[in-house]
Amino acid sequence: MASVEQTAADELDAEKRWFLTKVASVAGIVGAGLAVTPFMASMAPSARAQAAAAPVEVDISKLEPGQLIRVMWRGKPVWILKRTDENLKTLNGFTDILLDPLSKESEQPANAANEVRSIRPEVFVAVGLCTHLGCSPNYRPEVAPADLGADWRGGFFCPCHGSRFDLAGRVYKGVPAPRNLEIPPHVYLSETRLLIGSDQGEAA
Repeated sequence: MASVEQTAADELDAEKRWFLTKVASVAGIVGAGLAVTPFMASMAPSARAQAAAAPVEVDISKLEPGQLIRVMWRGKPVWILKRTDENLKTLNGFTDILLDPLSKESEQPANAANEVRSIRPEVFVAVGLCTHLGCSPNYRPEVAPADLGADWRGGFFCPCHGSRFDLAGRVYKGVPAPRNLEIPPHVYLSETRLLIGSDQGEAA
């Protein structure tokens, strides 16, 4: 028969084991939490990434007729072209050589779903990436240059694989690009301020 002293010692050992088990469990939970916190933080977008996805405001007050400027939005080049009256005239009357002249199979916001693919006819806004493999086409505003042929009325030529787009970003037939250039969401904040990446708010 065990002595009273032995029983008390066994109970004390059991209490110590219980206490140490609880301490170890709490430490494990805290440690796991500390390990998960940096992992979860690494999954959150960085301030730089959040800024890259934010809309971009552009001042177009100094944009001259025929001039094209480039800005970056979501890591993509976006073109802003001020088309001349002559440029706009070239967009009519040659739909037979375009793959999708009405842009039914292409990407553009509802307020740019028209023949000139823009909110304001004179200002063309497009993502400057070929819809074939993502090269950036060259701006070629001249009409019928020797290297592009008599049917060229000005537009964008992709040097990578020869895709051609008119001054509304509509793709020619018989080239590798399957769709017209993408038109990003955008809105005019005023007569001279353009917001790319959002179509929310009042258009000027």
